[in-house]
Amino acid sequence: MDAKIGRFFDAVGAFFSGGENIPWCDRDVIDGCEREVAEATTQEHEKEGIMRLSWALVHSRNQDDVLRGIGMLQASLVGATTSPLQAREKLYLLGVGHYRNGDYPRSRQFLDHCLEVVGFIHDISFINNGVEHNALLNCL
Repeated sequence: MDAKIGRFFDAVGAFFSGGENIPWCDRDVIDGCEREVAEATTQEHEKEGIMRLSWALVHSRNQDDVLRGIGMLQASLVGATTSPLQAREKLYLLGVGHYRNGDYPRSRQFLDHCLEVVGFIHDISFINNGVEHNALLNCL
């Protein structure tokens, strides 16, 4: 109960202070995505399930999940032929993962590359602002 109250106050504080608004993902969602991948009957369904699982992992509050999501996304970019939209999604998720991991320079690299692939996206702008803010705080 105390954890739920703490999360509530954290969310309210972040809202009023203009904090990050990137969604978080709970363990039950990750478990559902893992089941979806395991039960996929076609390669296409498996690929879609892996993307959803990657999204859930990089949005997790658990650091090990975030690192696992980053690893899955990096592996999916190696030697793969993807459309610009798929590449943008993977680069964006890598940026989110590195942002959540506290690796702001690396996050910025992926987000900048994402902008090069396919124009401006509001969330990328928000994360870039967060990256710049956190990088500045780390320098002080």
